[in-house]
Amino acid sequence: MRSEIVVPLAIRDLTDADLPECGWSGSRLHLEHVARALVRVRGGEAEYLVACAARSGQPVGKGLIDYRANPGAGTIGQLAVHPVLQSCGIGTALALAAEERIRARGLSHAELGVEVDNPRARELYERLGYTAYGTAPDGWDEEAPDGSVRRYETTCVLMRKPLTRTPATPARPRTAPPARPPSG
Repeated sequence: MRSEIVVPLAIRDLTDADLPECGWSGSRLHLEHVARALVRVRGGEAEYLVACAARSGQPVGKGLIDYRANPGAGTIGQLAVHPVLQSCGIGTALALAAEERIRARGLSHAELGVEVDNPRARELYERLGYTAYGTAPDGWDEEAPDGSVRRYETTCVLMRKPLTRTPATPARPRTAPPARPPSG
């Protein structure tokens, strides 16, 4: 038997209080990095969004918008969705919310990097209108299962999407009244 359950989401700013509930997104080292990013948020250099189950407030997705990485753009990064809820539209909702935040700052485009060996994420971004414009090496420290720290090196496909201003709601088209049936 299959059934579908719809869980309303609320997307809001991530806070330090959310971090203990975001262990699904990465290791202790990753969450320390997120905590440092929240300091940048307070300085206006970045925004960090969290998608939560509306009723419980439980975080189920998160993503960073960096306003310093690429001049004139908001750079989306660290987008992650709870593993059991992937492919349910949460990543799409977070990306679209990030684009709205970038647009609200008056910036002309959104950028991101996606690892070359992550085709599902790349397909998501392509569906949302992002196009590849290059590749770049990337890397970060990660925590191994034994607690040691090692450097993870990868290559990312760089992607960009122009953001147009949200147009005013168009006026409803006028329709002619229904034709009267011929009398007679």
